[in-house]
Amino acid sequence: MTVIRLSFAEACAAVDRLHRHHKRPQGHMWSHGVLTSQQRLCGVAIVGRPVARSFDDGLTVEVTRVATDGTANACSALYGAAWKKARVDHWRAITYTQDGETGSSLRAAGWRLVAELDPRRGWDTPSRRREDRGADRVRRQLWEQARADAPPFPDLTGLRHEIRHEIPCLACGEYFALNPGRGRPATHCSDACRKRTSRRRAAQRLAQAA
Repeated sequence: MTVIRLSFAEACAAVDRLHRHHKRPQGHMWSHGVLTSQQRLCGVAIVGRPVARSFDDGLTVEVTRVATDGTANACSALYGAAWKKARVDHWRAITYTQDGETGSSLRAAGWRLVAELDPRRGWDTPSRRREDRGADRVRRQLWEQARADAPPFPDLTGLRHEIRHEIPCLACGEYFALNPGRGRPATHCSDACRKRTSRRRAAQRLAQAA
């Protein structure tokens, strides 16, 4: 197999043709293709900035799409090429697989499993309407490749509101799922917690007045 560089348009055209559940991404930093011995394009990988803002530190990239026609070892070749390019200027590369995918191609290319992520309700929020990305409500696995001098992996607790579409309740601190819809986003997981916060604030106002 031969790994080549592709333009964004060429990579997106291959994703439209080959990917089972994802649409083309919004942009890229670079893209790879892999050719068979007959010079047939059998797979592509698109690398861009991390989708989760907490990962977007300028030194991390994300393999946002990998699509092949099933040719053996094509996925491993693409993941290996993506990290070989990324490690020149970046500390870390990340990517995701969906529940039911073995991740054998990632392991073969030296990637490691970081976390099992619960299904995400979606990226659609009252303040910013977004369409289904093709991976919502599906359990996912987070993988990484990192240089030896890379800092520790970011704390996933701080990423829950992005990865799982959850926020902490202002009263009890427990995470709860945001429900998309009109109006102001909820800040409490229940009426009891909302009343608890109201009582605490009233007590604080009385203490300040005294």
